[in-house]
Amino acid sequence: MTARFEIGARVAVRAAYPPGHVRTPFFVRGKTGVVTEILGPYRNPEALAYGRSGDPALPLYRILFRTAELWDGYEGSSGDTTVVDIYENWLSSAEA
Repeated sequence: MTARFEIGARVAVRAAYPPGHVRTPFFVRGKTGVVTEILGPYRNPEALAYGRSGDPALPLYRILFRTAELWDGYEGSSGDTTVVDIYENWLSSAEA
């Protein structure tokens, strides 16, 4: 399996709120970040949680976000960042 996004790509996290076991944190949904690392393919944990095989495997990415863009009223440094690992099925290109 090849990863759809390369290191340095700007990506948007899907703004979806499905019920059940979801591995993408609420606070990054609908936000934009940058791929800093491709961690490899892993079986889908959202399917594994319900006893399914989790196949096909999905690429897992490490995404860097500016913390101030995640939290309204954030009072920390403008240079603060937050890193979250997110599966490819939650991501789309945010390139202009």
